[in-house]
Parts: sequence; C-alpha cells; structure tokens
Amino acid sequence: MTVDHLFVAESMGVSFVGKAVLKSASIWARPGDVTVLLGRNGSGKTTLFKAALGLVVRDFGTVRFNGKAYLKPNLPVLAAQGLFYLPDQGLLSRRRTLSWHLAVLRQRFPEGFRGELPSGLAAGPLLKKTIWKMSGGEERRAELALAWARQPACLLADEPLAGIAPKDQEIVGSILRALADGGCAVVLTGHDVRPLMSIADQVVWMAAGTTHGLGSPDDARAHEQFRREYLGPGF
Repeated sequence: MTVDHLFVAESMGVSFVGKAVLKSASIWARPGDVTVLLGRNGSGKTTLFKAALGLVVRDFGTVRFNGKAYLKPNLPVLAAQGLFYLPDQGLLSRRRTLSWHLAVLRQRFPEGFRGELPSGLAAGPLLKKTIWKMSGGEERRAELALAWARQPACLLADEPLAGIAPKDQEIVGSILRALADGGCAVVLTGHDVRPLMSIADQVVWMAAGTTHGLGSPDDARAHEQFRREYLGPGF
C-alpha cells in the first residue's frame, strides 16, 4: 500500500460473540483501478467492508480516505467526502422509481451530479419503473445508475454480479470498468471469478480472517496456493 491509494482499511479486526471473523484484514483502492476481493462464503468480505464503513463494531484497525484518517469511520461522513457504498442488497426503496432515486441523489449531492447516464447502462426504460417490478439485473443496473450519477471518488460494491444473468453481468462489469477508467477507485467482492478477473487490475484474496494482495490477475492465477485453495483445477 502506497501514498497513491485513495482508500485504505488496514489491519481490521472484528469479533462476533467472542469469535474472530477478521483477524488482520486490509483492503485498499487506487484511483483508476478495479480491485477485486475474492474469498469463500463466510470468509469475511462483507464484514471487512462494513467494518471499514463503521457499519459493524471493529476491535481494531484504521481507515484512511482521501488523505484523512478516521478513528471512528462513519458512512454518511465518508459518503459526503465522495465514497459510494453499493451493498449486496437493500440500497433502493422498493416502491420508488429510479427517477425518484436520482432526484433525491441530486438534491443531496448537487455538486458534481451527472444527470446523463451512459447508453451502455440501458437505464432509459428503468427510469419510470418501480424497483419491485425490476429483475435482479435491472435493479443492479439501477443501482449503478445512481453510482454513475454521483461520480464518486471511491466505490465499494459488494457482490455486484451475484444472481444476475450473464448479459447483465457484462453490462454491470463494463460500467464498473468505465467508472475506474474515469478515475474512480473501485473495490468489488464476489464469486463470479472469471468476469471479475476480466475487469480487475488488482486481486486481493481473503482467507482465515486475513487478506493477501496477489497483484494483477495474471499474478493471481500464477499464485500456487490461491489456485489450489480457491480457484481449483481447470481455471
């Protein structure tokens, strides 16, 4: 981790009912890069995000964002500084439309709001559609429309490709890549390894409550233990 990292959650420790979930886990994000955090179910990827954002109590660890250290990270404070958190579910109000969400976002963050959405997102038909009527892929695209309009400095997206059709995975992946190419520092989690690795610049592996920076996707594929314990044969 170097000074050019915009967001760093370092040496995070979290325990639930006396059991350590995170022992010393770190994640970092650099402008223009997509960092992919991989690990088995229950390894603590979501917990690491939530600890870094102050959504769960951590035992120890530090957070730095945009040159400032946070002893007690707080999501609303970080959001005001340009961080956008995309949870695996529950971001959108089920009985509201995408247009309504965009209007609220514009009112909350008028500076830098980007009203024109990329054509590749295919968001036009979704604008007047209530969220509960959307498919899983449409809902994820609606969430990414909010992220795009916000123009965040840093995006943390938990399982953005989970449970959606391959075509929607391709759309979501291309928008996430476009956000990074525009200067956003992007961190993703997930289990859809091939599409995630195809857009990644850096791979971080979570196992046994800690994290290991593996470098580029090619470096990760060449890492013998990662291949043996996570990727499996034939990858």
